Amino acid sequence: MGRKELQCSWKKITNNIKDIFDFKEVLGSGSFSEVFLVRERQTGNFYALKCVKKKQLHSSNLENEIKVLRRIKHSNVVGLVDFYESRTHYYLVMELVSGGELFDRILDRGVYTEKDASLVIKQVLEAVSYLHQNSIVHRDLKPENLLYYSPEEDAKIMISDFGLSKMSDHDVMSTACGTPGYVAPEVLAQKPYSKAVDCWSIGVITYVLLCGYPPFYEDNETRLFSKIMKAEYAFHSPYWDDISESAKDFIRHMLEKKPSKRFTTEEALNHPWIIGNTAQNNNIYQSVCEQIQKNFTRSKWKRVINATVAVHHMQRLKAAHADPAVATQMPLIEVLDVSSLDPPPDELDTNGNPSCSHMSLSPQCDVSRGRGPLKACNSEPMHALVITETGQHTYHSESDLHCTANSATDGRSQSLQTGVCSMM
Repeated sequence: MGRKELQCSWKKITNNIKDIFDFKEVLGSGSFSEVFLVRERQTGNFYALKCVKKKQLHSSNLENEIKVLRRIKHSNVVGLVDFYESRTHYYLVMELVSGGELFDRILDRGVYTEKDASLVIKQVLEAVSYLHQNSIVHRDLKPENLLYYSPEEDAKIMISDFGLSKMSDHDVMSTACGTPGYVAPEVLAQKPYSKAVDCWSIGVITYVLLCGYPPFYEDNETRLFSKIMKAEYAFHSPYWDDISESAKDFIRHMLEKKPSKRFTTEEALNHPWIIGNTAQNNNIYQSVCEQIQKNFTRSKWKRVINATVAVHHMQRLKAAHADPAVATQMPLIEVLDVSSLDPPPDELDTNGNPSCSHMSLSPQCDVSRGRGPLKACNSEPMHALVITETGQHTYHSESDLHCTANSATDGRSQSLQTGVCSMM
């Protein structure tokens, strides 16, 4: 059977991509693709170039991602700049985002307030509102996919990773996909769902930004999914004692179990916590950072390279006053086999349960009472899980920067990891 070709009228054909770009450094590597920091020879501009092997990737899912990216033009969304094809590869030229992940920037701040969290969520809401207005549902919003455009202190937030996104003109979807802890109840219940799932995810992100731990956590995936489907969470003392009632009200509207009652992006953007002066300026840095480090540290075991690669590259060029066209020494890329690492000591969350960072999802779990079980990749529950309906395959472009030696999982539900220092 012949290989299916992507039908994109605007794609460019090249015999040798290195005639167009000067390859600087490897940013990530996965089973199906590699991502490079590149410099366009004609303009001198830097980009993240994702190189996808044709023979190892069924093109229909990539085609969906490219169509979505091609349709997006927003200042808070990582953009697709260009698209090339050679005899053996597809090449996605992505906007280079070099400011690092949201959690990393919070940890580096020293001072962090409700107002800071509100400003982040406002930017996310504006971007997601734009997506929804263009009939695009992201379906995998989480802190790891929120990146800063540059290392500058006032850099804007960028949304990345559109591997699970969907163009939905009819506003109804059914494929169960997303990341545990951030996925909406209706998705886990295997019911038809709408763009409201993105608003739920934003509610979860808001909660995490204000306390440093997720609203839903369990050491057993069945109990975790049960809590999510019941919208069972709380504002625990002492972590929420100094958080405003306005912030809690905003979260309650976003984590509304019934999609029809849940805030839309437009309603959320008009909430006083977003547009008013109700977000407090008290420094909550110490409490939030302690919980982030406790609950999200383990996910970093799988992060081989992140956005700092690009930042360090720029800094080296600047310090050496070198011509950007001159290749520098390639970084040492260490691939960790996380299955061989000893887990950290057990720690308890605020309810006395094992921390969510210590959970390990099994390949199968049944949360649907009489319906087909959901399939899950063997991956970090808070970081890179793809849930798919039985017998179906869902493509996920969780960042290649999180590659591991154990990249292969259940053959029927394999996660394709494709990212940049920003993307994808």
